[in-house]
Amino acid sequence: MRASRPGMSRALVRRETIAGYLFLLPSLFFFLVFVIYPMFMCIYTSFFDSNMGKDAVDMFIGLGNYKELFQDKIFLGALKNTAIIVLVSVPTVCAFSLWVSSAIYNMKPVFTSAFRCIFYLPVVTGSVAVTVVWKWMYNNYYGIFNYLGKSVGLIDSNINWLGDPKYALWCIILILFTTSVGQPIVLYVSALGNVDQTLVEAAEVDGATKTQVFWKIKWAQIMPTTLYILIITTINSFQCFALIQLLTSGGPSHSTDTVMYYIYYTAFKLYRYGYGNAMGVVLMVIIAILSAIQYKLGQTDS
Repeated sequence: MRASRPGMSRALVRRETIAGYLFLLPSLFFFLVFVIYPMFMCIYTSFFDSNMGKDAVDMFIGLGNYKELFQDKIFLGALKNTAIIVLVSVPTVCAFSLWVSSAIYNMKPVFTSAFRCIFYLPVVTGSVAVTVVWKWMYNNYYGIFNYLGKSVGLIDSNINWLGDPKYALWCIILILFTTSVGQPIVLYVSALGNVDQTLVEAAEVDGATKTQVFWKIKWAQIMPTTLYILIITTINSFQCFALIQLLTSGGPSHSTDTVMYYIYYTAFKLYRYGYGNAMGVVLMVIIAILSAIQYKLGQTDS
């Protein structure tokens, strides 16, 4: 009996392993087909002059698409606009979300839940519906921003918010900000709820101020949540597309072009599939590098 037990254990482990892989197989299949394979094809076709034509012959041009990218003024402008969006939206979203979460966490549970619902509502609302509302608010004839601006004396005449290169990109950033704070607020409220209260109480007994308690105790314990929020907010900011497509289509004069929108425009409007994929590879590398840096810095701080 003792000799047979190891054999039976190995057989049981083998059956459980096979069963586990069988359960994983559907998800693994879709991951390979719809994530890994397209990623590989994106990198592969970025070395070809491909135009998605049925009768066209893809010509291998090596790094030709990449060389052209960094001489393309429109792409460089789109990269600059994307960088502005990331540099502005990521810190403001994280700071505002943390401030709101700290404020509503100490409220009664019913009010905390209500505020979380209010801030999270734009996240679950369809992007088309959100865009229609904001487009009405930005309207240069009867929009609420022009009406309020003239009512309080901030502006003398109507401003074409989405048609003026000075304002268009900042209008997009404002919309992105309002639709991005919902999830971080929910995550931060949950993270604050998991803070070890015994450490907080001990610090308060020792005479620590609220600011000292927050930065010395709470901040360290919510750092993993902060790291996650930084990474997902950075990725979402880099992938800003729907707002551009629905509101400005990259205009006026390419002032709101982003890398994601220019990829779409190049691949599906100009039919330069290989060139668009080269942009996608560059964007993927930039996001991966920034995410790795954020992760490393988050580990160092914690």
